[in-house]
Order: sequence, then structure tokens, then C-alpha cells
Amino acid sequence: MSISNAASSSKPFGALAEYMKPPQHIGMQSLDRESFDREVPVLAIAVESSKVGKIRPHPALRGQVLDLPKVKPIIDASDGEKGVKWIRLHVTSEHDLPDETNEFIRNETLGLRKESVKLGYDNWNTSEILSAVLPTTKSDDIPSSFTSTGHIAHMNLREEWLPFRHLIGQVILDKNPGLRTVVNKLDTIHAQYRYFDMEVIAGDKDYITTLNESNCTFTFDFSLVYWNSRLHHEHERLIESFKPNSLIADVMAGVGPFAVPAAKRGGYVLGNDLNPESVKWMKVNQEKNHVQNNLRISEKDGSAFIQEVALEVWKNPFKATIPHSAIRKNKRDERKKRELKASNESGDTNSIGNVVKNITDKLGLTTLSKQIEPEKDSSSNLPEPPKIIQHFIMNLPDSALTFLGSYNNCFTPLLKEINFKEKYGINGENLKDEQMPLIHVYCFTKEMELEKAKIDILKRASDNLSFELNESSPGYHLHHVRSVAPNKDMYCLTFRLPKQVAFKPLE
Repeated sequence: MSISNAASSSKPFGALAEYMKPPQHIGMQSLDRESFDREVPVLAIAVESSKVGKIRPHPALRGQVLDLPKVKPIIDASDGEKGVKWIRLHVTSEHDLPDETNEFIRNETLGLRKESVKLGYDNWNTSEILSAVLPTTKSDDIPSSFTSTGHIAHMNLREEWLPFRHLIGQVILDKNPGLRTVVNKLDTIHAQYRYFDMEVIAGDKDYITTLNESNCTFTFDFSLVYWNSRLHHEHERLIESFKPNSLIADVMAGVGPFAVPAAKRGGYVLGNDLNPESVKWMKVNQEKNHVQNNLRISEKDGSAFIQEVALEVWKNPFKATIPHSAIRKNKRDERKKRELKASNESGDTNSIGNVVKNITDKLGLTTLSKQIEPEKDSSSNLPEPPKIIQHFIMNLPDSALTFLGSYNNCFTPLLKEINFKEKYGINGENLKDEQMPLIHVYCFTKEMELEKAKIDILKRASDNLSFELNESSPGYHLHHVRSVAPNKDMYCLTFRLPKQVAFKPLE
């Protein structure tokens, strides 16, 4: 989840404009919360307690009552007046009030009182505090935005802010109670496994985090695997495109943001990753989400996985399985039936079951208990899982296109399988084009215009696949995922694997 704290917590009003800003401590590097304490002089209207409900909403006071976060606009009189409340205003002098308001105060209240409001560190938000301590620079934007992954907030601080990183991290931590750790991503990235090095700049050094996405629970070590919370909408988009009972191969599965939800929704998924830590946590998430029967996990290089997986799943297909979510629903339904039956048999006229029965009997309708027939064992009616992969996911945008060459002759070993040749022909000629898998490959481009991005991505994909792809290619779709940087966009290219590539003769 991406969070920005750029919006101001309050708008300064009239003569109090300067008071409503935190004290300036430009250059502070070690956070001193008490240095933000200040007292703000205001006026307050003295009102009999019994009349507050009538006075407060009056049109004459509209826009005049103090409205600040964590500051009470109405308090007990602080000068000892019994049975009196003070309504705080956002002015220091009655001359700052409209004539209509002054007249109303004179005629309907006990008059004005001088009051002071104590403000401090807690009354200002992240941007306001950081604006008060960080020096103005050429960037001119305060680094108050972050992306949260469970209890971890991660930032990408520019070099100019690094001397202040610990203060920035502490302010982020203070202003967001759900966080326990703030990290700054460093420029270095692990070349083989593509995760970022990072530094804890505030809070606990606890990288193992848990979060919910796509109706699944994920746990992983954020410092050793790749996870991007900004991609949750993209995960949902692609997962929702898979039909029930689909066979999906996730080539660079990570900890399972595509694989686990797809399996939980009834797909059959082959999840692979080269990073041992990703595989470790994908197995944890497989168990947490009860998809052991629908998700197989491997630890291979992406190219080897692509070359081998079609034959492996043909020779060892999945067994038809009821999704865990459906099993839980069935159990809930069965429990409700038993409870309904028990209430009917108990003779309790006040039970829900008998109330329903009495009503339906009077109306001449069939009772709910009679309508619900015992559910037959649905496992025997499940469709057989496919043996031909229907989707390949390649979510390694920095280099996934370079793996496309591995699809050459990835289906060719199937031609040695007797039962495959019996069904699809000795050269796979009976396998229809639309039965070939869709490839979903993520990539970056420096081309900011869509047409230029299409040309760039299709050319690189064609070169790596050794087969020309264009906008007329079967299954073609180019989806803009997000802007990563000012001159860097992320796309998902989808196309159907050509039979000429998949069944290319082995050299």
C-alpha cells in the first residue's frame, strides 16, 4: 500500500496563521519532540453548559470555531466558572470576527474569554514536521511518502536527504501507529535474485512481515525476497483473467503473489523460483492458505523450468481437488443444516427454525429445512485438471524478455509420449492454436509514448523468441502496469505461444 502524508492536517486561519505552523528547526538531525511545543492564544465564547447544543451550530459561528486535530473545540471553563463551557475560536482578537458573530456573542452568550491552546509534536502531520526541520533544497519536495508492506514502511530517499534519514524514519514511525519498522532501500540490488539491500532507519530490525492480498495471507522476509505492494491491482487483474480449473505455470513466482491466489481460486499452479528464500516462503504461504493440492513448488532457473514443465505436468498431472474455500463453505452450510434440524426437533417455539416453520406453514410454503437437500459428494463431479499448460507468468520485468528463447521446443519432448501422440497427433497437429498457452511477460521500457513502447517491446520480445510478434499475433495484448520512474514504464505483454516455437525440432 502506498501512503502519502503530503496533505496538511489543518488550515491556518486569520491572525493565527503563523501559530498554526510548527516551530522551525531547520537542520535538525536528531528528533526532539519537545521542541515543537507552543502555546497559541485564542478567544473562547463562554456559554452555559445547557445551551452549548443550541449555540455551537448557530450560523453566526460557522467557520469561526477552532478546528485542529487532537484539540478539543469545547472545554470546561478554565477560570472556575461552574456550569459553563468554553467554545474555542480561531482568532486572537474580537476585531478578527465578523460583525454578525460579535453581535451574536454579545446577545446570546456570556461573552468572550482569553484562552491558550497548547500544541505540540502530535498536532502536526508528517509533512508539516519534516517541512519544519529539513533544509530547502533544489528538489523542494518533502520525503513523506512511503510504501507499506505489513508492518514495514520502505522509502527511496535521495542522497540529499540521507543525513536526515533517521529523523525522517522516526517521524514516519511516530505518525503511523500500524508500522514497526522503517527501511530505506539502497541502490544495490542482488544481481541473481533481484531483491534490494536496505537499511533500517527507525524502529525494530524485523524484516519478517505478514500481510493480506487477494484474499490470501503472505509471510516473508522482506530483506531477502522481492515484493512490491504497488502491484496488488496488477496481481488481481491477471488472476481474474484465469478461468476456473486453469493450469498455470509461474516461472518467477517469488513468494507467490500470483501463484497462491490463483491456486486458492481453484486453479492448478506450478510455482517456480530460483531464490531459495522465495521458495521457502512460498511453501509457508502455500500451507497458510491451504493450497497444497493446487500448488506445486520448484526451485529452478527460469529457462530450465520453461523447458521441462510441460513434460513434467503431462506425465504427472494434478488430481481434481475442491478448493479450500469451497470446502469451508460446504462445512458452514452443513453446520447450518444441522443447527436448523436440531432446532426443529427440539420443539422450541422461539427457535429460528420453528419461527420460520410457523410462518411458512401459515403461508402454505415449504420450510427452509425441506428445501435444503443433502449435498452430494461433489468431488466425483469435478472436471479433470488440464494436462496442457494454459498460462505462463513471467514477472521479472528487468530481464523476463530474455527468457523467451527458452520456449523454443519446450513442447517437443511431448512428442515422445505415446498418449500425447494418440490424442494430438505425432507432430501435435491436432492441438489447436487456441489450446496453446498464453504467455504473460512483464518488462520495462524507456519509451513513454504507447506506440513507441509497443514497437520497442514487440521487437525485443520477437528477437528473444526468434519469432516475429506483432499486434495481430494471436492473444496479443499490451497492458500498461505502472510508471516506475520519470523515464521508465512497466508493461505486461501477453501473446499465445506459437506452435512453430513450442514444437520446434530439437537440434
